[in-house]
Amino acid sequence: MTQVCCNSPILLYASLPPKLYSVSAAVPLPWQFQLLDLQTSHPAPTLVPDPPAVESGPREALRLLRAALDPSVAAKVRSGAELLRHLSNHERERSDIIPTTLAAVDALLGGGLQRGKLVELVSRRAAGRFSIVLSALAAATTMGEAAALVDLGDHFDPQLAEANGVDLRRLLWVRPRTVKEAVMSAEMITATGFQLVVVDAGLHPLRGRRAPDAAWVRLARTAQAHGAAMLVSSPYPLTGTASEAVMKASFSKTRWIGQGHSPRLLQAIEMHLTLEKHRHLRPGTTARVDLAFLDSALSTQHSAL
Repeated sequence: MTQVCCNSPILLYASLPPKLYSVSAAVPLPWQFQLLDLQTSHPAPTLVPDPPAVESGPREALRLLRAALDPSVAAKVRSGAELLRHLSNHERERSDIIPTTLAAVDALLGGGLQRGKLVELVSRRAAGRFSIVLSALAAATTMGEAAALVDLGDHFDPQLAEANGVDLRRLLWVRPRTVKEAVMSAEMITATGFQLVVVDAGLHPLRGRRAPDAAWVRLARTAQAHGAAMLVSSPYPLTGTASEAVMKASFSKTRWIGQGHSPRLLQAIEMHLTLEKHRHLRPGTTARVDLAFLDSALSTQHSAL
């Protein structure tokens, strides 16, 4: 507010409101001094007893173990953990091979079909190639492994295979129409965990165009990545550089029962195997396999193609 008097301005101010005072009483909280409570209800912690004394030097059990082992082996064993590790590696090396139960074939491959590797078996008509396929399937399923047969040639007989030792409950039978479908099926099956995958291409001529080399290389890498043993049975080489080993089977001669004009029965087929290629063994090794027949049936759990 401004008032003018005697030509001199006088400034008048309005009065201020009275001061307001508020008083509140402090309310003590029950948990305010909880951290300062020195009389706790929990007992005081006790000290952990001293640990037992550590023996200096090898224990008595290790000394007895070294005394029972061969001196050359005992010098390498420094603890029980090293011994267990050595036994585990040895057992893993033994389990890395699936035998075919054919002594000649296993000898050429260094013990059998190696897991993670692709082996190709090549032969012409009536050389007994499918016999090795059935033998490998019977060996794998008998061991409790899951096996798969990609049957492009459509030569698989479930009744005959079961009679020769193949556990059909552990076998997957795939019947593709072309070579391309066979390779794709084998690759997908291998990625699912099957321990033995066999691809039988059948007889010449093959159905469909030949698969490119890159497809076989991809198939071999899939087998290596999943630790599956793979066998490719074909009338002529298909896998190229993707295979770990290549065996060539050839028909030698047959043996018959009966003479003269009387009816004769096929007694045995003699098959020769040659190791054409191997990345770790010397190629050129040969072996002979006899496939014996009795009463038009196989007596040694094999069937000739």
